[in-house]
Amino acid sequence: MTEPSGAGAPRVRSFDTSLIVFSMIVVAAILTWIVPAGAFEKEVIDVPGAGARDVVVPGSFAPVADASPQGVGAVLKAPIRGLVEAADVVGFVLLVGGAFAVLQATGAIDAALRRLVRAADRSRTLERLILPFFMVLFSLGGAIFGMAEETIPFVLVFVPLARSLGYDAVVGVAIPFVGSQAGFAAAFLNPFTIGVAQGIADVPLFSGMGVRIVLWFFTTALAVGFVMLYARRIRRDPARSVLHDVEGPGAAPGPAGPMAVSDADAMTRRHGAVLLTFALGLALLVVGVVRMGWYIEEIAALFVGVGILVGVVGRMAPGAIASSFMDGARSLVATAVIIGLARGILVVLEDGQVVDTLLHGMAGLLDGVGPVGSAQGMFAVQTVLNFFVPSGSGQAALTMPLMAPLADLTGLTRQVAVLAYQLGDGFTNLIIPTNAVLMGAISLGGVPWGRWARWMLPLQLVFFVLGLAALAVVVTFGLY
Repeated sequence: MTEPSGAGAPRVRSFDTSLIVFSMIVVAAILTWIVPAGAFEKEVIDVPGAGARDVVVPGSFAPVADASPQGVGAVLKAPIRGLVEAADVVGFVLLVGGAFAVLQATGAIDAALRRLVRAADRSRTLERLILPFFMVLFSLGGAIFGMAEETIPFVLVFVPLARSLGYDAVVGVAIPFVGSQAGFAAAFLNPFTIGVAQGIADVPLFSGMGVRIVLWFFTTALAVGFVMLYARRIRRDPARSVLHDVEGPGAAPGPAGPMAVSDADAMTRRHGAVLLTFALGLALLVVGVVRMGWYIEEIAALFVGVGILVGVVGRMAPGAIASSFMDGARSLVATAVIIGLARGILVVLEDGQVVDTLLHGMAGLLDGVGPVGSAQGMFAVQTVLNFFVPSGSGQAALTMPLMAPLADLTGLTRQVAVLAYQLGDGFTNLIIPTNAVLMGAISLGGVPWGRWARWMLPLQLVFFVLGLAALAVVVTFGLY
C-alpha cells in the first residue's frame, strides 16, 4: 500500500506491528481448535538460589476432557488480559520512559551525543569502536545478570546516536537489545536462566562456566559482526536499509527526525553533573540486580528517583520535571499496548490448554535418535517452545523436569540438557513477537516487527547452526 509523501513520491507503509501481533492472537485462537487440550500435573519445588517454582511432573501428561477452544470473545479480550498479565513490564516502560524524558529535557544527552559524534568525525578508530564497545558492554550485562527489560530505555539513547552517525533506527535498537540478548543466550552467570535450570536439573549452580564463556565469545562476536556489517553497508548506501521506504520517526538512515541531536549549547558543567548522576544511577542498578536481587519494581523505582534527581541537578523547575515526565510516559503508550498485545498471544494459548500438549508431543520426538541427535533435538524443541513460553525462568520450570530425566535415558549429562535449554530459550528472543522486551524495544525505536524479523532472520539461522554445532562438539568430546 502506498500514499504520497511530502516530496510527492510514493512510499511504502509497512504493516503496523500491532496488526501483525493481533493477527497472531487470531492464529493462536485457531490453534486451540486444532491441537488437543492437555496438561501436566504441577508441583512446587525449592530451587537453590531461585526460591519456590512450579514445575511439571514427568510422565503426568493427560488429555483434558473439558477442552477450552478460544473463540471471538477470547480474541477480543486478549489485548486487555495481556495488558493485565504484562502490567509490570507495561508500568516499567511508562515510568522509565518518563524518567528518560526528564533526562532528555536537561539537554545533557544531546550535548553528550554531539560531542561523541564530533569526536567520531575526527577519529575513524573511535567511530569504528563505538558499536562493538557498547554491544559487548550490553552483552556482558545479559551474560552476568540477565539484562533484558533493562535495555528498553536505552533505545531512547542509542537510536539518536546511531542516526547521528549515519545509520538507521535498526542499528540504534540493535546496540542495546541484540547486544544484551546475545549475552543472555550464551550467559555464564545469568541467575534467571542458568541458575533456575541448573537448580531444577540438580546440577551444581553455575558449573560448566568455561564452556559457556567460550560460547559467549563466539555468540557476541557473531552478533557484533552482523550489526557492524549492516551499519557499514547502509552508511555507504542508505537505500539498503530495511527501513528505507518506511514512514515514521527514526526510520531511515541519517540525522533527521524528532529524536535527532539538536543544535543546543555546547556541553556544560551542568550537563556533566546530570550525566554523572545518571551514571551513578546505572551503577546502582547493576549493584541492585546482582547483589540484592532487584527486578522490575525496584528498577522502575530507581529510574523514577533518578529522573527526579537529574531534573534537580539540571536546575529544572518542579513543574517542568513533572511535565517532561508525563510527556515521556505519554509518548510510550503505543509501546505499552504492543507489549500487552504480545502477551495476549500467550493468554489465548494458555486458556486453550494447548501449551503442555505441544511440549509433550515435541519431547516424544526425541526417543531413539542417539546422544548427539537427542541434544540437538532438545535444542530444537526449546527453540519452538520459546515462542509459546518466552519467559526464561518459566520455560525452565516447564521443560527442565522433562528434559533432565530424558538426558539420563539418552546417555547425555544433565548439563547438556541445560545448555540445550539455554540456547533454545535465548537465540529466538531476538525475533519472536511474543517476547515483550523485543516488542517494546522495536516499538520504541519506530521499527515495524516485520522489517525487524526480515533483518534478523540471517543472524537467527547462523545462531541456530552455532547451537547445533556447539551441542555436537560438547557431546562428542564429552566436554559437558
